[in-house]
Amino acid sequence: MNPPKEPTTPTPRPPVTAAQSRITARKPWKKKTPVDVVLDQIDRLREDVADKEEELKLAKRQLQKLEEARKVLEAS
Repeated sequence: MNPPKEPTTPTPRPPVTAAQSRITARKPWKKKTPVDVVLDQIDRLREDVADKEEELKLAKRQLQKLEEARKVLEAS
């Protein structure tokens, strides 16, 4: 059986200055319409597809280089 854990005390936070509170203050929440939600999803998906296409291009280039190296090695 495990020994009981001792309760931990939270570490005190340093005081927040007025300058820090202005910088780290959260933006007011703005309710989105269903149209806005869908448009945001489309934008995120478009960015994701662009990133994956770039990864695919890099992988194809790497494969092409390795195929060329394979031909050189097999010819030897």
